[in-house]
Amino acid sequence: MRAELRARHYSPSTQKTYIAWVRRLIRFHKRHPRALGATELEQFLDHLIVNGASASTHLQVICAVRFLYICVLGTPAPWLDSLVGPRKLRPLPVVLSKEEVRAVLNRMKGTPKLMAALLYGSGLRLLECARLRVKDIDFSSAQILVRLGKGRKDRRTLLPDNMRVPLANHLTQVKALHTADLTNGAGSVALPGALARKYPTASKSWPWQWAFPATRQYQDPDTRELRRHHLHQTVLQRAFHAAVQEARIDKPASCHSLRHSFATHLLEAGYDIRTIQELLGHHDVSTTMIYTHVLNRGPFGVRSPLD
Repeated sequence: MRAELRARHYSPSTQKTYIAWVRRLIRFHKRHPRALGATELEQFLDHLIVNGASASTHLQVICAVRFLYICVLGTPAPWLDSLVGPRKLRPLPVVLSKEEVRAVLNRMKGTPKLMAALLYGSGLRLLECARLRVKDIDFSSAQILVRLGKGRKDRRTLLPDNMRVPLANHLTQVKALHTADLTNGAGSVALPGALARKYPTASKSWPWQWAFPATRQYQDPDTRELRRHHLHQTVLQRAFHAAVQEARIDKPASCHSLRHSFATHLLEAGYDIRTIQELLGHHDVSTTMIYTHVLNRGPFGVRSPLD
């Protein structure tokens, strides 16, 4: 199953999740998947729901099971279509006001503050920010190139003017760290696809380094090289959560709320929704339209007759 997932270029996190659910399914029934049918799958799903599985988890399990039977086992399973999927929910995004964003950022410091400012100022997703490489930041044109974002799509977004100097100073420190790593026989990073074989020296070159490297090194199990991964997303999540609590903000805000706030505040400023769609990297404009529901204008900006 892992080989089939890799052949279809599924992300490492999706590979790990799908395999984990199939493993749980097999352990639940203690039988090979070929011996299972619709009844056994419904029992497993019912067991998960009774134990508090969410609608997204329910859908995730169904996707993993479909992949197993269709792509791995190649077994005709017409009962897959009869599996009851969860009702799709589309909750409104949690949006912070400009004052709340300012209060949160003022209570953060160091690299997490820099990354959080990029999430709000450029509309980046958390992992998109963590996976930025030095060559993806174009100071001359004030743009950030997001490579292999959600849906494995590339896009360009803006680099805020207020971020130019702090980000340049940060990259100066990162370059000094990279130079020290090279002196100590390390300094390489993982490259996407087959680029490591095509360009053998690229992994140690400055443009390919992570813009936000981790503080620790690790040894690659295949090449035995000492490398640095990008800063783990949980570092930013913890710092953001602590800042939200310190600012006494009652909204269930997460790092992704900064991206929601980016889109909403651009709409409030009068920018057209197509431009915002391009900056966010949405495939369909209807996805971007959800931000119109949290504006103080439009149908929800109508003055009530009671007022």
